[in-house]
This record gives sequence, structure tokens and C-alpha cells, in this order.
Amino acid sequence: MENEKKLKELFGTNGVRGVIGTEMNPELVMRIGSALGTMVRGTIAVGRDTRTSGEALAAAMRAGLLSTGCDVVDVGILPTPALQYLVREHYDGGAMITASHNPPEYNGVKVIEGDGTEMGDERTIQLEALIKSREATIADWRNIGRLTDERQRVEEYITSIVTQFPERICKGMTIVVDPGSGPAAATTPEILRRMGATIHTINARFDGTFPGRLPEPTPEGLAPLSEMVRATGAAFGVAHDGDADRAVFVDEKGIFIDENVTFAMLAGAACKKRPGLIITPVSTSDLIADVTSTYGCTTIATPVGSIYVARTMRRYIAEGQPVAFGGEGNGGLIFPDHQFCRDGGMTAAAMAALIAESAVPISRLTEKLPSYTMLKEKIYTDDPDALIKKVQQHAPDSPVFDETDGIHIRWKDAWALLRPSGTEPFVRLYVESKNPITAEDMKKIILEILNN
Repeated sequence: MENEKKLKELFGTNGVRGVIGTEMNPELVMRIGSALGTMVRGTIAVGRDTRTSGEALAAAMRAGLLSTGCDVVDVGILPTPALQYLVREHYDGGAMITASHNPPEYNGVKVIEGDGTEMGDERTIQLEALIKSREATIADWRNIGRLTDERQRVEEYITSIVTQFPERICKGMTIVVDPGSGPAAATTPEILRRMGATIHTINARFDGTFPGRLPEPTPEGLAPLSEMVRATGAAFGVAHDGDADRAVFVDEKGIFIDENVTFAMLAGAACKKRPGLIITPVSTSDLIADVTSTYGCTTIATPVGSIYVARTMRRYIAEGQPVAFGGEGNGGLIFPDHQFCRDGGMTAAAMAALIAESAVPISRLTEKLPSYTMLKEKIYTDDPDALIKKVQQHAPDSPVFDETDGIHIRWKDAWALLRPSGTEPFVRLYVESKNPITAEDMKKIILEILNN
């Protein structure tokens, strides 16, 4: 798996992304489309987020696909998990025009397989070879594909989530939703309304300039959400990234809830109902294993990236093993009874249902969880492998190493992960411990190794 990942050049952990006018442009997207059409030979759904460059790139994708003889369905502006759900139910594949959490000047492409998961490494390498060779098969004039518009199908995605929960389970609850001017403006508020909640919104109009906040939902950017939660007496606030495959929360006091805490809460709820395996990347907090082990669950680590989590979940299920939950510690959670991809809308609904069933404030639930300190750092470098090898050679106190993704270093009372970013030119450093002082000390030691 590691060798395959290294062979990918154009596509990163979650698709291909770049700044419009430099790394990303319609010509490249059209070539991706013609290569994808050559590989799939079927009906492909194309969706996009709200970015200003989205319509141009979506048109280029449609043109590339149609030129190969594929039929194309335009599903318009919608969350990435909505496209994934629709592809699984109706189509042979999909292409999402999005740069997820990246700033407004970025855009990109996520390629969706017919089962609704993102394209895996082996197939992506084949796709890249076709893109580079420019050897896509172009149909003659009699066999050009047909374009249809099925934007109304997003309603199926909304209904699929609402029907997972008891009817109007959130009656009497007030929730504030911040879609961040992205596609969830048309889905998450409606999902929660149909569950019985009273909804207030902020940044809930499609706007690719993202005037209210950037697509990455940071604690600083969510200050207006926190203020509205306090002002309305809401049970909590929920916010999404640029394509709504992730969800983050603030409690009834407007305090930001760490994404690993959210993961632990919802994974614990899933395990309580049905124990099984928990699948998550090596970058996820030990909090998840700590909480879910009390219900008899075992945590399995994967490389970083939702595609590895989703495919590992499916593999264990195919082998007859129960899988209770999966996801990443960034707000991207996977509910196996719904679909095998990160789903921000489903996460928002599951949190609302959990609070309704618990009948206690969300802050009370978070206070009951063990406390962990996770520190993160970005280290810009042209040679990430050299940095990783340096830390491996000089890490103190004889730790245990795991090379599932980058280098994971575990000591008795702390762990660290150093891995290259899948989308940007830097190495990510994670350090975690139950003891905040230990976490700070280990981070300092690793940075000193790198600096020396």
C-alpha cells in the first residue's frame, strides 16, 4: 500500500487540488474527465461545491466525460457525501469539483467509484497514467454521451439521513447551523428541521467567496456561531467544511468541541448499541480507543485518509467481522449503516439524536470523557522523508515505531506522528499525551531533533 501511495503524483490523500490559474485549470479537469470516462464507460454524476471556479471546472469535467461516450448527470451544488450516496444508489461513478477545506482560490476533483467510495490508490494510478499519456478514448460523433440534469435528487440524500432516526426525535431542541457558505446550506438545516428541531443559521447562502469565514471551520472562524448559540439558547451549534464531509461542534455555551471528542462521543454511542471494530487513522487520538474499549470494541489503525478507513471497514465486514464505527479525528465520521464515506450531514443528525436521547447538555457529555492533550505543528520542507528518518534515528527512550503512515512513535505515556501532508508541501507533526506537560515536552524534543 505504501508503494502505491508513493506512486501517486497528481492525486493526494483526498483528490487533486490546486490554485485556480496555476496548478488547477479547466484543461486539466477536462483531461481528468476524459481519462475517467475511458476507464468507467457508464453513467457518471458530476457535482460541485460553491466555489466561484466550480461551474467552469464542472463544465470541463462534463465535456471530458461526454467526449468519451459516457452519459453525464449534472447533480449541481451539493455536499460530497450527497454525491457519494447518489452514485452508490444510481450511477457508475462520480466526480466532485471541490477543494474541501482549502481557501477560496483553490479547487479540485474527487473521483467517486460506483460503490460511493473515493477511488483507491491502484485505480487512481491507472487514471493518472491515462491523464499523462493523453490516450483517452474519444467517441465519434454518433456515440458522444448524453447530458441530463437531476439536481432534485439531493432530496434522496436528505431523506436517507432523516429516516435513520425516530420520527421528530429532536422536537423542542434548538440548533444553530453554520454551513460556511457551502453546499450544506441546502441540506443540513433541512435534515435537522425534519428531525423536529428549530433551526437558526449563519453563513447559509451559497457564496464561493466565503464572506463569513474560510472553508476550514476553526474555533476562531466559528466565533459568530458561538455567539448565536448563546443568544438563541441553542442545544449546540454545528459547522461544516467546504464540501460538508466533515462536521464540528460548539456546545450550548459556545465552546468549541475538539473533533476527537466528537468522534469519541458518537463512536461510544454506536458501540453501546452494537459493539464491534472501530476503524480510524494513526493520527486519531487515543481517546477513541479509551472510550470505546469500555464497550468491548477494538480499534484498528489505518493510513491517514478517509478512503483507507472506508475500505478497511468494508473489508472487515466482508470477512464477517462486526464494524461499529469509523472516521478521522478531524470531524469526518463514517456511519456504516448509512454509507462508507465521511458525512457531515449524518454527523450533525447523529449528534442531535444523541443529545435528544441523553436529555442532558452536550457539555455534560464531554465533561465525562477522559482528557487528552494533542498538539499539532506544520513543518515546511522539500524533503519530508529526510525529516522522518531523522526523527526515527534520534527519538529518545526506545519507543515503538509504526510505519503505517509516515512514522508513528509510541512511548509509555505519549505518542507522536510525523507524516507528509497529502495536499500541501509540509510535514504534519502530532503529539499526544494525557499529561499536557508531557505532550509539550515531547513536541519540544522532536522539534529540536528536526532543527538540529
